Amino acid sequence: MSKKRKVVIIGALGMDFHTFNTVFKDNEEYEVVAFTIAGEQNIGTTDEVEKRYPPELAGKLYPYGIPMVSEEILEKVIKDNEVDEVVFAYSDVSHEEVMHKASIALAAGANYRLISGKNTMLKANKPVVSICAVRTGCGKSQVSRSVYRYLKNKGYKVVAIREPMPYGNLIEQNVMRFSKYEDFDKYNCTIEEREEYEPYIEQGLVIYSGVDYEKILHEAEKESDVLIFDGGNNEISFYVPDLLFIVVDPLRAGHERSFHPGEVNARVADAFVINKINSAKAEDIQKVEKNLELLNPDAKRILTNSIVSLLDDVDLKGKKAIIVEDGPTLTHGGMAYGAGYVAATQNGAIIIDPKHYISGSLKKVFEDFPQLSEIVPAMGYNDQQIKDLSDTLNKAECDLIIDGSPINLAKLIELNKPIVRVGYDIEAIGNPTIEDVLDEFEKKFLRN
Repeated sequence: MSKKRKVVIIGALGMDFHTFNTVFKDNEEYEVVAFTIAGEQNIGTTDEVEKRYPPELAGKLYPYGIPMVSEEILEKVIKDNEVDEVVFAYSDVSHEEVMHKASIALAAGANYRLISGKNTMLKANKPVVSICAVRTGCGKSQVSRSVYRYLKNKGYKVVAIREPMPYGNLIEQNVMRFSKYEDFDKYNCTIEEREEYEPYIEQGLVIYSGVDYEKILHEAEKESDVLIFDGGNNEISFYVPDLLFIVVDPLRAGHERSFHPGEVNARVADAFVINKINSAKAEDIQKVEKNLELLNPDAKRILTNSIVSLLDDVDLKGKKAIIVEDGPTLTHGGMAYGAGYVAATQNGAIIIDPKHYISGSLKKVFEDFPQLSEIVPAMGYNDQQIKDLSDTLNKAECDLIIDGSPINLAKLIELNKPIVRVGYDIEAIGNPTIEDVLDEFEKKFLRN
């Protein structure tokens, strides 16, 4: 029998697990010696506590599970274990950074590997609409919920499946179903997890997530006519899509050709949703359209505005406010502001400088992401980060908090000042629309 090839999978608690399950689990040709966790993607998850991918999920070849370590020690792990291959398995990373990781692997003596979605996508027994993106923060979840509502209003049983972010007990979070607020406590969800699931719950929708996406698929198929895959960051779809929407952001024009796996998504899209037209410069929209023409000239192009609105009837004019925004969009997404900032400026609020009040672990977040200046990212990967966020907001000398994150922070932390929530949705511009494309999908896959 030939010697097993030793592998390290570098990831961010999501695509790495899916890649393991679809390519390496129970595969006698390989020995996965470790997962590494990218701290810049999952801030606060790379502490000193030893983590392991549990044996109950790892399969028959790993009776003691698989170590999960910080990516900072990748070179040491490769050399100590005489690793043959490093598999890159996470998303929303610049092409340059992908190759920096390659250089570390190659210099340490290991091959470097990217795995095609052809090898990781699962085939469903129900039609699948996948909504992915070229970057995190493009408005992908707005599109996903729009697709969900449209198909549901047509009388179809629709279930969404979200790209994973399990930060707690992986066995308990292996297959998660969310249909009510109590489910967040049941699965001990972090703020980032809540940000992705709560908007569905607020609209009376069902969403699955977890670790084992084959088991999740089997459960979701039991209660659906059609499935929606809501891809995290700019991840490749976990399922073979019958219709693939890719969301593009002209506020970051050029990123559709310079981030992985966003460019992969752009090259295989059935339809692009170019969002935030109402916020973008004309020259940036033109640049995006030119790049999409080069990457995938056959894909349909849909133009949408991203509409920001106050969910609470409050006059913000002249009020001093501290702004909280979606964490991942501002950190590894690279944005300097989000919906909360837009709502504050549109409604005449006075935005205070949050840096005077930053507490605990949030100080390092501001150091690591220098684009942050006038807003606070809704960090909450662990209890300490949630406390630091609460302390920061409560110390702030202002009239109110503007919550531009996708969740209701007041349900999670105690605050000593009023909180004003901000919502955002999409608005079609011209034709074709998302609904036009879905009507074609319906005729082909849902009408028998």
